Amino acid sequence: MNGRAYTPPLGTGATAGYDRAIRRWTRELRWRRAMIAALVPRPGEIIIDVGCGTGSFAVMLKATTPGATVIGIDPDEEALAIARAKADAAWLAICWERGFARDIERRGVDAVVSSLMFHQVPMAEKRAGLSAMYASLRPGGRLVIADYGRQRALMRLLFRVTIQRLDGVTDTQPNADGLLPTLVRDAGFGNVRELRPIYTVTGSITLIVADKPG
Repeated sequence: MNGRAYTPPLGTGATAGYDRAIRRWTRELRWRRAMIAALVPRPGEIIIDVGCGTGSFAVMLKATTPGATVIGIDPDEEALAIARAKADAAWLAICWERGFARDIERRGVDAVVSSLMFHQVPMAEKRAGLSAMYASLRPGGRLVIADYGRQRALMRLLFRVTIQRLDGVTDTQPNADGLLPTLVRDAGFGNVRELRPIYTVTGSITLIVADKPG
């Protein structure tokens, strides 16, 4: 990993307050459970959580499927320290790595997941990250993303006064304009589909599910 700049998990807010904010403002359990249901993890699989932040989803994933190998990657060392503490407290063996989405190596993994990361990164990093995710998957591998998608009407206003205030407009606007599914297709993924959005006081969160063609 090099010294590239990045937006911390809570943007201009303190990383220590990230879990509390996500739990309070994003209906966290609903979209995290929806990710598990869309992923259908199986024992023996290798799954990478890109932009794992403080590790909440990686821990949930490992607890749900103890026989899977779970790897969490994030550039924020403070977030990773919180993630390690969560896994240790739950006696769960998870591999934590410091790095960006574009740093993922070609590993032939079974699935890649990401939550609330892509809206925080510049367009070039969105594309590079998705390309690296595609390259890391084996043929037939799965992608599941939960992130802010197209924002309409009231959701657009709520997104503007919460997420864009914390994370800025430049990086977040492509998500609000609904461009993420197109970027997923451009990276080579097939069978790209959006699940029903989950409405929150910070805007609507959409699950995007796709496959790497076999």
